[in-house]
Amino acid sequence: MARPMWTGVLAFGLVTVPVALYTATQSHDIHFHQLQRGTCDRVRNKRVNERTGKEVEYADIVKGYEVTEGEYVIVEPDELDQISPGRSRTIDIAGFVDLADVDPIFFDRTYYLGPRGREYAKIYALLVEALEHAGKAGLAMFAMRGKEYLTAVRSEGGLLELHTMHFADEIRDPRGEVGDLPEKVKLSPQEVKTAEQLIGMLAIEWKPDEWHDTYEEQVRKLVEDKLAGRQIAVSAGPAPEATNVVDLMDVLRRSLEDARKGEPAGKAKKPSSRTAAARASRSPKPTGGKKSTSAKATPGKTAAKRASATGKQQLSQLTKAELYKRATDLDIPHRSTMTRDELQHALEHAGRSRRKAS
Repeated sequence: MARPMWTGVLAFGLVTVPVALYTATQSHDIHFHQLQRGTCDRVRNKRVNERTGKEVEYADIVKGYEVTEGEYVIVEPDELDQISPGRSRTIDIAGFVDLADVDPIFFDRTYYLGPRGREYAKIYALLVEALEHAGKAGLAMFAMRGKEYLTAVRSEGGLLELHTMHFADEIRDPRGEVGDLPEKVKLSPQEVKTAEQLIGMLAIEWKPDEWHDTYEEQVRKLVEDKLAGRQIAVSAGPAPEATNVVDLMDVLRRSLEDARKGEPAGKAKKPSSRTAAARASRSPKPTGGKKSTSAKATPGKTAAKRASATGKQQLSQLTKAELYKRATDLDIPHRSTMTRDELQHALEHAGRSRRKAS
């Protein structure tokens, strides 16, 4: 059981409930130490006086706000402590807004907000249900760790969540940040309709467990390979080409046809050139020999076919996450770039190879 990072009271109107705040997310980033090349000597960062080049003790460092070039207003750490917001004891809801009206760009970090004791379960459950039915979030200013936040409290999955938010003046204007944004582009109704059909054909159900940090997996595999002394081969597929505006309608139609072929009829979507190349390197090429014309199958071959059919049926009932786990256990290459159907195909091929080997 995790320890709360903050405890206090959630209040709106005359309703109050003691609550505790918990971290909702965690990072799986892989951290490296800096070493001098050719050695195992750690490289450390030091605070150095820019003019003298001498190291400065932490206690001798103050903060300076630059007014003009080379001229600073000096601010001592204790002066900042005097004006910094104290730790909030209460999350005092100032009002409620429709969640649909809040642009996701305003949300920053997410925390769980739980009741601080079983005796507060009923009032906590009331807030959870009321906010969920209303589809609203409560806004409050909240101070924590020497900083003041705009926060939103909402109901999600049977509990309360607190989101720290960006202030309006922290959101950058996209027109000033992003170049070449289209102002007014003339699109034919047919182009828009075909693009909408393509989006509809490629619609999937949101299953967060099926998405993985493939870069993290690749870094860990790289470390394992280097530790084991295995040779590392890096292959990159061809860079994708931009769609020609002249051929836009033709590309949309062909994309729609490919998506239709990938509908739930057991057929996989057309793989990209990179995926097709990877699959080709995994699949055995035909020997070019003639097929047998015998109508009778040996008992061994019949049993193998039954086992293959049974294995295929079992794999077809698994989710993508379950297929991915099996592919990881078998160390199937390129699994992180595969669709669900491609994972099933690779596992079937791996099963056939193992049966032949035995």
